[in-house]
Amino acid sequence: MNDARRLNRALGAVVGSAVGDALGAPFEFGPEGAFSARFPAPGQGAGMCGGGGWDPGEATDDTQMAVLTGESLLVRGGLDLPDVYGRFQRWAAAGPKDVGLQTEAVLTSGDPWDTAAALHFQTNQRAAGNGALMRAAPSAVYFAPHGRETTMDAARRLAALTHGDRAAWEGTAVFHELVRIALDGGDPLKAVGETLTHVHPAHRERYAVVCGSDWHPDLATEFNGAVWPCLGSALWAVRTTSSYEDAVRAAIDLGGDTDTVAAVTGGLAGAVYGADSIPGRWTDGLHVPLPGFGERVLRAPELTELARRLAG
Repeated sequence: MNDARRLNRALGAVVGSAVGDALGAPFEFGPEGAFSARFPAPGQGAGMCGGGGWDPGEATDDTQMAVLTGESLLVRGGLDLPDVYGRFQRWAAAGPKDVGLQTEAVLTSGDPWDTAAALHFQTNQRAAGNGALMRAAPSAVYFAPHGRETTMDAARRLAALTHGDRAAWEGTAVFHELVRIALDGGDPLKAVGETLTHVHPAHRERYAVVCGSDWHPDLATEFNGAVWPCLGSALWAVRTTSSYEDAVRAAIDLGGDTDTVAAVTGGLAGAVYGADSIPGRWTDGLHVPLPGFGERVLRAPELTELARRLAG
């Protein structure tokens, strides 16, 4: 695969995840089919509509935390977990519009970066949300050139900063690996089986079910705010469509945690189809505020440059 095509896919992963996040945000916790009810036909007219407290094109905590992760990787020249955690804390303390309850509890606990999530999990026994998976597109792009073992390990370590349940680590690791395969020009859907052999044995069966080709989100036994049905829904959306736009539409139409399911779908679909596949009417108004970091707001050109640097 030539460098230009690989770069286009890397840009697609990062920008595509942000677009999915912003596009899905107004429909969060709404009913199935809400996006298509508002925008019945693909193409012209289906745009960033805003709603639910979000301006048109405004990205949520999903992309905000993703950007903070990506910027730490670039500034620190690699994985500096205390630095990533410190950026997350600074962001959470600034009162972002939205932050997951569990993530907020960990980041504001006052516990050290390397024990906060584990201590929270010991107390609450609930930490398998999709809050680590949602922010993984930039790190997936950054670690992709380093091979399967390195990228899956990095995903687990980044997830463990806020999620003490290994289920969240494994889902993020699978996403990292599937993006890596897509950036290399492979078919991530065909690579699911092999990827699952590298998932921790205690979680392999759960992921094998939701990542299977015969699984449908209607079969989910948990809300798609949990990490495994979220990842499974994203794979289903990519598997059952043939374009970036249709995949993201399908993800949002599932209802529930629409911003995150669409962010994960958009990251994977962007890696498959490339940045050129993302409609301009969706990127034109895209913007990512960064609470706690002055008045910074990243728009599509800044996100594209971030992705370019992450891709090396």
